[in-house]
Amino acid sequence: MTRSRRLRIFLADDHALVRAGLKALINADPGMEVVGEVGDGQEALEEVPRLAPDVVVLDISMPRLSGARVAEELGKRCPHVKVVTLTVHADRAYWQHLLKSGAAGYVLKRSAADTLIHAIRTVAEGGVYADPGLGVGVLGGLMEEPALKGAPGTGDLSRRETEAIQGIARGLTNKELAGLLGVSVKTVEKHKARALEKLGLRSRVDLVKYALARGWLDPS
Repeated sequence: MTRSRRLRIFLADDHALVRAGLKALINADPGMEVVGEVGDGQEALEEVPRLAPDVVVLDISMPRLSGARVAEELGKRCPHVKVVTLTVHADRAYWQHLLKSGAAGYVLKRSAADTLIHAIRTVAEGGVYADPGLGVGVLGGLMEEPALKGAPGTGDLSRRETEAIQGIARGLTNKELAGLLGVSVKTVEKHKARALEKLGLRSRVDLVKYALARGWLDPS
């Protein structure tokens, strides 16, 4: 049996002890390996293109260049590299800003270790991850949101298409959403594909940005 390739992870944090802890945590997972580490934002921009990791774990507050700027630049230079940001700020406005900058994950430094591992896996698979500490709802209001009809640039979404993209935007997997809606995974994928086509969205990150604009990720 062929063993699957381990995820290549790059660390960027200006605290050496934090990097050491993160490195030990990630390398302890059999499906991941740390392939590089730096202590400031400018070094990250220089090293990430050279090492071509799958995921960059990026501290928001770093010398020379902020995490948000690094995420934005990496989005331009290395669009296939996913970014998970680390921060002490439990603020949804921060998350929204970083999402627009190109980051796909937002993890609070105070969270449990397995939160970071889960975030890395989620973004590596093309998902978007928001730390539960942000208070962003996942299931709340999923079934109550009405279908979009005639909204500018959206086309007409059916109720099922709306439910599908709301769930995906909130971080549910196709399998989880299928169980919630009582349909097959294939049906969820079909609804999602049709909705993205109607909305003119190309990726899951685009979908989450759209969901933020529509207020779908506001737990209130």
